[in-house]
Amino acid sequence: MFLNTSNPCPKKALARLIITIIAVMIMGLVVAACGGPSAPADGPVESSSPTPAPTEMQEPIVEPTKDVYPLTSVDGMDREVVLVSPAQRIVSIAPSNTEILFAIGAGDQVVGRDEVSDYPPEALEVASIGSTYGELNTEAILALEPDLVLAATITSPEQVQTLDVLGIPVFLLANPEDFSGLLENIRVVGILTGHDAEAEALAVGLEARIEVVTQKAADAGLVSVFYEVDGTDPTAPWTTGAGTFQDVLIGLVGGENIAADIAGWGQMSLEEIVTRNPQVVIFGEGPWVPTTVESYSDRSGWGEIAAVVDGRVYGIDTNWVDRPGPRLVDALEEMALMIHPELFE
Repeated sequence: MFLNTSNPCPKKALARLIITIIAVMIMGLVVAACGGPSAPADGPVESSSPTPAPTEMQEPIVEPTKDVYPLTSVDGMDREVVLVSPAQRIVSIAPSNTEILFAIGAGDQVVGRDEVSDYPPEALEVASIGSTYGELNTEAILALEPDLVLAATITSPEQVQTLDVLGIPVFLLANPEDFSGLLENIRVVGILTGHDAEAEALAVGLEARIEVVTQKAADAGLVSVFYEVDGTDPTAPWTTGAGTFQDVLIGLVGGENIAADIAGWGQMSLEEIVTRNPQVVIFGEGPWVPTTVESYSDRSGWGEIAAVVDGRVYGIDTNWVDRPGPRLVDALEEMALMIHPELFE
C-alpha cells in the first residue's frame, strides 16, 4: 500500500529509500534501548518534510528487508511516496517496467499491464488494461485493485494526476540516462516489491556483463556508426543523437555516432549521411518495421556509403534498444559484435 504526498524532493529514489531504511533501523535501536513502545505498523506514515541528505554519501551497507517499513521514496516526478509494505498487486503501464518486474521474480505480483508489454512471454498471460497513449482506462485499472501502478517517463503528468485523484497509488520510474541509472531502477523496483535480493543479484550480473564489453572496447579504434530509427523517408531518415540511449550504447562499444551533434531524435539528410560516410549502419528491427538489410542496397544514393558497400548494415531488435530494461545489456553485446566483430566474435 502507498500514500502519495505533495512534498517535492530532488533526491534519487534509491538513495532516499536507503536513507529512510537506515533511519528506521536506527530509530528502532533507540526505542529498544530506551524500552519505549515500537512504532505502529498498521497504517501509512506521511513525512512532513524531505529527509536531509548526509553531508557525505557513502555506499549503503544496509540491505532492504521486509520488516523495515514504512519506507519513503521520491519518484521520477519528484513525488514523495510512502511504502508501508511490499506491493503485491501491481499494474505496470510501461513495457520496460514489466520486463524489470518479471526479471527480478515479481511477475506473480503483476495483475495488469499495458497492451504493449509483451515480454517475457508470461507477461501476455496478465490482464491488459489497454493502451496507455491518451486517456488511461482507469475503470480497468480500478477493477484490478492494485496497491501500486508502476509508471514510466512515457506516462504523462495528466495520467498520473488522474490516478492520484482516484486514489490509485502510483510510482513513476524515470527513464535512465545510462546503465548506472538502469541498475538503480532495477534496485528500486526490487525494494518496492520486496524482491531486493533478486534485484541486487540481477543488477550485479548485468554490471559484470557490461564491464566485460566496455573493457574489451576501451582500446579499440573508433568506428563511425549511423543508427536509423525510422527509414520511411530514406532521403531524410530519423536517427538518434546526443542524450539518447542508442548514442550511449554506440559510444560504450567503440563506436562514434555520426549524429552525435543532434540533440535527441532528429532527421538527417541523405546528403549529410553520404558526406559523413558511416562504416556501420544499424537500424531498429521489428515486425512493424518494413526496413531490411537488403533494402539499403535498393535505396537511391545509399550505394556509395561505406557501410552498404562493405556489407556492414545490421538490424537489431528495436525492443532491446528502445525499452530501458534488462535487455539493454543484450543490445550492448549485440552492438559490440556489429561494430567490433574482431573483438567479440
